[in-house]
Amino acid sequence: MSRVLLYWAFMRPFTLAPPAVGMLSGAATAYFVDPPVALDGALVARVLIGSLVGGLLNGASNGLNQIHDLDLDRINKPERLLVTGDLGVVEARRLVSTGYALSLALAMWVGAAYFILATLAAVATYLYSVPPFRTKRFTYLANLTIAIPRGVLLKVAGWATVRPPDSFEPWYIGTIFGAFLLGAASTKDFSDMKGDGANGCLTLPVRFGPIRAAWMVAPFFVWPFLLIPLGVYLGILSGDPGRLNFLGFGLSAWGLYAAWLMIRKPQELAETENHPSWTHMYLMMMVCQIGFAVAYYR
Repeated sequence: MSRVLLYWAFMRPFTLAPPAVGMLSGAATAYFVDPPVALDGALVARVLIGSLVGGLLNGASNGLNQIHDLDLDRINKPERLLVTGDLGVVEARRLVSTGYALSLALAMWVGAAYFILATLAAVATYLYSVPPFRTKRFTYLANLTIAIPRGVLLKVAGWATVRPPDSFEPWYIGTIFGAFLLGAASTKDFSDMKGDGANGCLTLPVRFGPIRAAWMVAPFFVWPFLLIPLGVYLGILSGDPGRLNFLGFGLSAWGLYAAWLMIRKPQELAETENHPSWTHMYLMMMVCQIGFAVAYYR
């Protein structure tokens, strides 16, 4: 049991909720779109297993990142299990390989479209962490390889558990989340500047400094959510217009506050491991996920 708990901690369980909720939200959104879809045991099984795959794949990618970030974590996060030696690298590799293999096997059961999306997400997480690609080293490419699997593909994959993602609507919804993460994901990089800089990872704060980087990231807490009312206006989003507009404008207002927290004292971002703006990023993601399901409920 102690080994199981150790593996669970290695997967960083607090990060597993957003992808699982994102899958459920995408599925709920697709379910309430016309034409109606029959609610039966097979549909429920696909949705639940799809959500499990989302969390499991995220956990495996967390582990893969820790394996290849070992030198960085010795500086940035000395309490990590690989750094302390509580978990060996060989054992960690076995655990990560099992996680990826199980995720893709389950994804294949869900359906062809879902399997393709899950595979693309898995490839993106591999490219982010593993040499010789290791897109984490490159300022803008790093954020792109986070935003695509954890934002765009996640929402479309959730949709694919219910109905084929062959319309523009699920991709537009995924783009909203992807655009948010394209900038907001950098909030995790400020406190890691020392280790990232020493190991050649040119994140936004390493490349431009915390002050300029904070100003570059701040708009991404606001403008992506304005795509929600724009989607309503253009007739792309078929959920309840009032609820969608409330969600979009409400999150943009919340984002203004989170952005203000960043730019009022940007140096604090580099001094605090879990800065409030990082917490707001996760909370905003969760609220937006749930908000879409509520906005489409009928």
